[in-house]
Amino acid sequence: MQIKSFIALAILSLTCSAGCIAQPYDIVILNGRVMDPETNFDGVRNVGIKDGIIVSITESNIEGINTINASGLVVSPGFIDYHWHGLEPLASKIALRDGVTTALDLEAGALNVDLWYAEREGRQLYNYGTTASHAAARMLVHDADDLEVQTIVDLSKPISFFEIQALIGVAGVKGVPGWSATKSNLEQVNAITEKLDEELRQGALGIGSLVGYMRSGVTTLEMLLVQEAAAHYGRTTAVHARFYPSALTPIEHPTGFNEVFTNAWMLDAPLLYLHNVDYGWWEIEEKLAVARDRGLNMYGEQYPYDAGSTVISAEFLLPSVYEAGGNEYGESDETGGIYDPASDVFYTREEFLKKRQEEPGRIVFAYFSIRKPWIEHWVATDGMLIGSDGIPHAGEPASFDEPFETYAGHPRSAGTRGKSFRIARANGVPLMRVIANAAYYPAKHLGDAGLEAMQKRGRMQEGMVADIVVFDPETITDNATYKNGEQGLPTTGIPYILVNGQIVVKDSTVLEVHAGQPIRYPEEEQGRFEPISESNWLKQFPDTMR
Repeated sequence: MQIKSFIALAILSLTCSAGCIAQPYDIVILNGRVMDPETNFDGVRNVGIKDGIIVSITESNIEGINTINASGLVVSPGFIDYHWHGLEPLASKIALRDGVTTALDLEAGALNVDLWYAEREGRQLYNYGTTASHAAARMLVHDADDLEVQTIVDLSKPISFFEIQALIGVAGVKGVPGWSATKSNLEQVNAITEKLDEELRQGALGIGSLVGYMRSGVTTLEMLLVQEAAAHYGRTTAVHARFYPSALTPIEHPTGFNEVFTNAWMLDAPLLYLHNVDYGWWEIEEKLAVARDRGLNMYGEQYPYDAGSTVISAEFLLPSVYEAGGNEYGESDETGGIYDPASDVFYTREEFLKKRQEEPGRIVFAYFSIRKPWIEHWVATDGMLIGSDGIPHAGEPASFDEPFETYAGHPRSAGTRGKSFRIARANGVPLMRVIANAAYYPAKHLGDAGLEAMQKRGRMQEGMVADIVVFDPETITDNATYKNGEQGLPTTGIPYILVNGQIVVKDSTVLEVHAGQPIRYPEEEQGRFEPISESNWLKQFPDTMR
């Protein structure tokens, strides 16, 4: 009897110990409609989060230190914006309200990648990352000795969107610098790709090419070798459309795509085709879908607006390009117009040319009215990614505490996801498809390129990183407009957002919680640069010259 009592007591003690050491989840999300675009799971469940990871998705009752009641709400993976330039505090705040948990600048990119990541460590509200910048590498090769360039860019520091934007302004008006218009000889191409290789060695996410701003300078050979530099690492090349805008001509936009598409196909390399919002976008998306069906890693993107945003001196806003695309200056619902958001005016042709000379770095919106009927089709296209091309607040830097009305910039920075969900709701587009385009496919693209951090995001599954958006599918909507003072009005209908298992938006209020983690590849000991020379080419293809 004593032995039995002792055994029973021991068993009771062990049971108690196991119960005593079990800790509740850090956060539980209860009774939400959990949607996972990878498995197409769609059901009401409870979600338990511990140490930044989704540990449990269950019908059982669970408890946590913090509880979110998600009854009537969707619980989805956090939205991933790979076309984002606005890493300063106010723009970051409006991106979070739009559901962005990871914001990557894959288009403009950066140089001195190690320093770029170090500058942002512990300071970002969401996850962050960058490609290596083709444009900035060209600056180093073609313009490093130019005195005017030296006043804008400190080559010893990270070079990213801010510096590139400033130099676009200088180049467009004064013919300086040569990075955008000068064709590279073989030695210069090698110098450009060697620099890009060094950035890739440091962990850059791929190569970002603003070839749309360098269309007269970048030869087809240089573009091929840039994509090949990324392909040496199995990483993506994210390409701004070369011929942009070309809303009416049935040749330029698809032809520019065919160049980089052919290169990527030949190299068996990942490709992101940005700004697929011009004439022929439909055939481009079809080609990309066929490529994916054949096992290639290629995607295009849209943002649901009929106006773009850029510096007033951009080459494609000149009359020779803008008017050739069927657009006109001045305000018109049929033919577009160039709008200055700071002064709330549409420029006539003469006013535009004058302001372009006076303030080449001024931000304007360029309307392309032909895009309006396409927008609902972009939102409905499976695999057409949602990327905002979000930009920083124009003018003096704005702090985190500034009101949303302070933000000056394109409304897509604040409303891209909200508008996409609103349009989808109005047109009967499946909710799962929009979530996939906003979260899963961006993660899959980089994850399939071997990036471990993205293999664990974009999905609502046990074991995945807890980047999560909780939203109301019936009310999620954009509120930002093109009007000054309304450009940064936040998306509504998203009461909760988690980044790496930390609540960063609570009851639709952004908390100053720097939960963001760097998204990058591991640094490698040696680069993979392979210079090209005429003699080596002849050795490789000896029969081509016969």
